[in-house]
Amino acid sequence: MSVKPTVKLENVTKVIGKKTIIHNISFEIFPGEVFGFLGPNGAGKTTTIRMLVGLIKPTSGKIEICDFDVKKQFVQAMQRLGSIVENPELYKYLSGRENLQTFARMLPNVDEARIQEVIDLVDLTARIDDQVRTYSLGMRQRLGIAQALLGRPDVLILDEPTNGLDPMGIRDLRTFIRKLVDETGLSVLVSSHILSEIELLADRVAIMSHGKIVQVGTVQDLVGSLSSGVDWRVSDAFTALAFFKESPFVQAAELYDDHTVHTLMDESKTSTLNKALMEAGIEVWTIERKVQTLEDLFISLTGGDHIV
Repeated sequence: MSVKPTVKLENVTKVIGKKTIIHNISFEIFPGEVFGFLGPNGAGKTTTIRMLVGLIKPTSGKIEICDFDVKKQFVQAMQRLGSIVENPELYKYLSGRENLQTFARMLPNVDEARIQEVIDLVDLTARIDDQVRTYSLGMRQRLGIAQALLGRPDVLILDEPTNGLDPMGIRDLRTFIRKLVDETGLSVLVSSHILSEIELLADRVAIMSHGKIVQVGTVQDLVGSLSSGVDWRVSDAFTALAFFKESPFVQAAELYDDHTVHTLMDESKTSTLNKALMEAGIEVWTIERKVQTLEDLFISLTGGDHIV
C-alpha cells in the first residue's frame, strides 16, 4: 500500500494585484521526511508557506494537509499543522514553561503531561523554568518548536529556522530536527536560502526561483544528475567565462574570482576546451575536478540566482 502524503500542493498560483508571485507550483511531502524548500530571498518561499498555514489564500490551485483541503476544511487541516513562520512569538519575561502553558490554553486536550512531553522532546528540561529573555537564540527556536508541537501535529513547517544562529547553533538545530523526525515520524518542511544546511539536513528538496518550482528530488539524485564540476584557473577569468558560456560542452559557468571559473561540463571535453582557451590567448594555469554539490545544481537550474 502506497504511503499518502501529509502535504500536497496542486497547481497553486498566487496573484497579488497584477503580479503573479507564485506560478502553478506542485509538490508533496511524506511522513517521516525532512523536505527542504530552497531558494534565494524573494523566490516565493515565505508566500508559499503563508498559504500552507492559512495566513493567505491561493488565487488558484489546491492545498491539502493530511487529506484535508485548507480552503474547504480549514480547521481540520490546521489541527494537523504546527509552524514557525519567521520568528517564534514568545513572552520574554515569562519562563519557557509559562509560555507553553499560555499557548496550551488556546488548544484542545493539551494538559501538563503533554507540556512536559514536548519539553523533554526539545531537550529544554534544565532551563524550562528560567525566563525566556535569558535564553540563547537557539534555545528560543527550540521553545518555539515545542510550542508548535503542543497540539500533536503531523506536519511541522519551519521558515528559515537558522536565521541569526551561529555555526554551533545551526549544527545543534540541524541535529535536533533530524532527531525529532526520526523519533516521531513527523513531516518537516524547512525553508532556507542556505544551500549547505539543506544539503546536510533534507531527505528531499524543492528548488524555487522567481515563484516557480524548478526541480524536486533527493539531494543525491539531483546532484547525481549534474555534469562534472571543473574549476579553471586562468590568466583572464572574465574572457574565459564568456568563452565557456558559448561552448556546447559547458552546462553552466560561474565566476569565482579574477582568475577562477567554475564550470559544469562534459568532462571528456576538458582537453578540447583547454586547447581552445590557449588558442584564444587565455593561459590555463590549473584544471581541477570538483565534487558536485547542491550549489552546483542551483547554478545550473537558475543561472546563478543569488543564494549562499
